Amino acid sequence: MLSSQSVSRRTALKTLGAGAALAGLGTLPVGAAPAATATLPPFVLPKLDYAYDALEPHFDARTMEIHHGKHHQAYITNANNALKDQPALAAQSAEAMVRNLAALPAAVRAVLRNNVGGHLNHAHFWQIIGPRAGGAPKGPVADALNVAFGSFDAFKAEFAKAASGRFGSGWAWLYVGADQKLAIGSTANQDSPLMGKTVAGIQGIPVLGLDVWEHAYYLKYQNRRADFIAAFWQVVNWDRVNALYTAAR
Repeated sequence: MLSSQSVSRRTALKTLGAGAALAGLGTLPVGAAPAATATLPPFVLPKLDYAYDALEPHFDARTMEIHHGKHHQAYITNANNALKDQPALAAQSAEAMVRNLAALPAAVRAVLRNNVGGHLNHAHFWQIIGPRAGGAPKGPVADALNVAFGSFDAFKAEFAKAASGRFGSGWAWLYVGADQKLAIGSTANQDSPLMGKTVAGIQGIPVLGLDVWEHAYYLKYQNRRADFIAAFWQVVNWDRVNALYTAAR
């Protein structure tokens, strides 16, 4: 979500529609548009609509199992534990929390930034990858990529540069900015464009995110992050990305 200082009610509702279903309790059919629902606590680990080995040979089954069942679950557990003593936040969505971090109690602000952020980021990630995917996008997002970057290949090169250039742990993002145009950026740790420029350095509605923490690739690719980024293009579900882009506008 965009920062509370600049986001309108209309933009906030579009943001929920674009992002909340990807971090919710279920999964979307391939190509389905996200529903305008919020991700409310207590958070639960979303089920994948594909097997851990379904992305082989690009993403290996063991990494997928650990990434989803251990790392993502840990973010959820930590977030839920932090919220146990915060009844005022019981009805607040994950999206609202990350959009308004400054409004959260100081005692839990950092842990919620990291762990609610981690939950939303990973729930997004699982939904924009899948088997029988890859290739080139079609539809509105393809047109928008050409307008913003000149070509699909130029977009991939710029996105790969953002992903490989993120020092340490973090994410690379394709997002819709306040000007309704696509942009590329990266964030540290579990930050995202939803948190706004003051926190994350970029601001907008994510439509494609890549996890470049080492836990996402080290078992298969070791220190070869560039190879992992190249493999990512083979598993991107462009129908989902197109649905997110359409909902974000």
